[in-house]
Amino acid sequence: MDVLELSHVSKRFGSQQVLADLSLHVPEHTIYGFIGENGAGKTTTMKLILGLLARDGGEIRVCGEPVRYGQTRTNRSIGYLPDVPEFYGYLTPAEYLALCGGIAGVPACVIRERSDELLSLVGLSSAVNRRIGGFSRGMKQRLGIAQALIHRPKLLICDEPTSALDPAGRKEIIDILNRIKQETTVLFSTHILPDIERVCDEIGLLHGGVMALEGRLEEIRQLHAQSGFSIEFLEEEDAALFQAAFPGAERDAATRLVYPKGTQEDMLQAMKLLGGLNLCPVKMERTEPSLESLFLEAANA
Repeated sequence: MDVLELSHVSKRFGSQQVLADLSLHVPEHTIYGFIGENGAGKTTTMKLILGLLARDGGEIRVCGEPVRYGQTRTNRSIGYLPDVPEFYGYLTPAEYLALCGGIAGVPACVIRERSDELLSLVGLSSAVNRRIGGFSRGMKQRLGIAQALIHRPKLLICDEPTSALDPAGRKEIIDILNRIKQETTVLFSTHILPDIERVCDEIGLLHGGVMALEGRLEEIRQLHAQSGFSIEFLEEEDAALFQAAFPGAERDAATRLVYPKGTQEDMLQAMKLLGGLNLCPVKMERTEPSLESLFLEAANA
């Protein structure tokens, strides 16, 4: 079952065509990585899904129900975490979640238990009596996830949730998203490609207002960018000697050579040459195309 469906959606601001014939499908209980360069239309797409903007054409459905501009019926099935969530700094996490739960129509008898459950999930149980105004950016992002889940939504939309966090804070958010995907489906928008590779089941690459790539990451890797191989040496002189004898490499470090278009036959030939040159590499391995290379390939197509 698809929790979210966009079919031939278009949106224009004046003379600027932001989205043109955009279609995507997000299956239930997946983390869908929604990626694209800055200005690609990701935030506009999310506002259309939330009914905050009127689309010019196409159709959007959440849990099979059509989204209509200015109406909130489908938003009962959606939790939303903006890139910079805003809070009442004088409230505690429990007070804030009680406020959000009341607005979302969660019964008062359920809010306390649900709040405790969510604060435990996002690692804020020890801060339950602290004022939100004293929270770090990472703590606020985790509290933002808790408020977005207070009404048990079928779809959680996260707009750049890790963009302003340090590596430790990013890992905390990624771990939380991994834990909740059995409860809810996640649309995860970001420009931090390593985060997508770590957590997402499927990806959609938005470019030029249309979906340039969509599907499971491993399947996309097989269909698009080529694999290659890399060789790493202990000494820079050894790397230079081998590169001169076996051209076509890219240096991504002083002692590491990458052959991005190297075939299996090329790799076998390189092994024979190593013996002939009396060189012993530290490591030699096949390399899969990165999400960055897939992104660049689609953007330049």
